[in-house]
Order: sequence, then structure tokens, then C-alpha cells
Amino acid sequence: MAERITSSARLRRILAIVPWVAEGDGPTIEEISARFDISRSDLLADLWVVFMVGLPPYTPDTLIDVVFEDDRVWITLGDYFRRPLRLTASEGLALLAAGDAGADASGGDGPLARALSKLAAALGVNLGDEGELDVSLGSTHPETLRLFNDAIARNRVVEIEYYTFGRDEVSRRQVEPARVTAKDGAWYLVAWCRQAADERVFRLDRITSAEVLDERFEPHGDMTSEVGYVAAADDLRVALRLDPSARWVPEYYPVLNCKPARDGGVTVTMAVSELPWLVRLLLRLGPAATVVSVEGGGGETVATVRSAVLGAAEEIAARYRQ
Repeated sequence: MAERITSSARLRRILAIVPWVAEGDGPTIEEISARFDISRSDLLADLWVVFMVGLPPYTPDTLIDVVFEDDRVWITLGDYFRRPLRLTASEGLALLAAGDAGADASGGDGPLARALSKLAAALGVNLGDEGELDVSLGSTHPETLRLFNDAIARNRVVEIEYYTFGRDEVSRRQVEPARVTAKDGAWYLVAWCRQAADERVFRLDRITSAEVLDERFEPHGDMTSEVGYVAAADDLRVALRLDPSARWVPEYYPVLNCKPARDGGVTVTMAVSELPWLVRLLLRLGPAATVVSVEGGGGETVATVRSAVLGAAEEIAARYRQ
């Protein structure tokens, strides 16, 4: 009597068979059976299971396609396999910690060690000599942090040169720093901005230069600004129809809502504070994104957004032709 295989062992077998067949040019059932030491009947049973693997709404592009012809087998993976796997920071750190422990056990500089080095670089983490993880928040230079912490302690005005990502412009302004804080892997400065005559938040890695002045200031009391982007009531509300290849957008940028579509894409609504930021995003997405609606802001419409994107594309093309 044949030994009964567990569901977990069968799953591992299927996970090994599928990519091997998908990379081949129609291997025969006999070749697959010999390669994985599996009977013909068990192989066919496994392949019928693969037929039912996919993601909602289970349209053809989200299913794994298995084709039999003249005793040969072809497997075509669903479109979602073309999207790069994106780990959250906590998932990546957990994977790094576990992998680092395994690397210490196996030792050396093999494939695992090289993969961990790449993951650590992506996360901004240093692997210590004794397996310790030294987490680095953002790309801010330690000297910049010391400069602002010193200015805060002594109530000194700082003149900064700051790049505003949303408007794609650099400005020079004097600020009265209140506190330095970190969020989502980046450092921020909460300060009173004399140019705006109001409380503002600045990302430290977008401060291109900073100089502590001799002038002192009286603190403005508690500053409660949240770090990172916080949607304002008068910001644009833009609805985008995203193809399956652009489903990474709501995973990377904050969205107000996200509705899946039948073809595997999504429709998202985003709050946008600056039109140039939206234009750059749409240029990056290309035909994978369609502007569905635009509300609020300064009277922008779908037509004005499309016109801005077209103008930016023509300007980029002109630079390449020079």
C-alpha cells in the first residue's frame, strides 16, 4: 500500500513542480514524473489542483493556466506573478533577523549571505559583527541631526535651503526648530517657519543646506503638526483607474479608498496637495493609469490634469532631442 502523503508535503511538491514546468518548453508527463519521482496519476491530480489556483475575481489573467497536448504540459503563470513582491518594513526586518541567524549557523559568504546583504541595504539596516541589527532611519546625515538638536536646545534660528517635492522647487527660509522626530523610516523637523508665518514640517533629507544663526527666538509653545503627508480639506481628490501592473500604487502611497476591478486592476481615490506631484506620478505610470475624476483644489479638471501631463512629457522629450 502506497504511503499517504500529507497536505503540506503535497503543497511543497506542487510548489516545486509548477515553476520547473513553467520554465520548460512543454516537458512530457514522463519527464516531469521522473524529475520529481512521482507517479503519473499523482502528477495529473496535482496539475488539476493547479488549475484552480488564482486570485479574485478569478478571471483568466489571475489564474494559473495548465495546458495538456500530446502528453506534454505547459504552465502559464497569472499576471500577478509579474508584480515584484513587496514586503512591509516589519516583514523585511523579521525575514532579515531570521536569515541572519541562519547565515551565522551556516557561515561563509554564500547565496544566503549575499541575499541578506541586499535586503539589509534596502531596509537601511547594518548587520553587526555579532548578528546585531543596527537600524538606520532614513538617509539623514548624523551631523544634520546634531545641528538641529543643538539649535533646539539653544533656541537658535536656522536658515535652511529646502526642496519641496510636491512643487519640485527649492526655497530658502528661516525656521525656529521645535523638535526632531522620525516616522516610517524618515527624519522630520517640526518648526515655526518665518516665511509661512506658521508651523511647518520639513523632511531632513530634503534640506540641502542648514546654517545656525546667532539670533535666538522665544519658543512658540507646543507644536502639534503630524509628520508625513496629512490630507487637507481643500486638497485635490483624484480618482485613478490603475491596470494590474500598477496595483503597487495603493501599497506605496496613502489612498482614501481602493476598489478592485474585474480585470485585476483597481480604482483608487487619492488626496493630492500639489499638481506637479500628481503629474510626475502619472508620467511614471504611463498607460497603466487613467484619470477618472478630479475634485476640489484650485479648479483643476480631468482635462487640465491631462494637459499638464502632456506638457511635461513634451518638455522631457524635447530635452532628449537636444
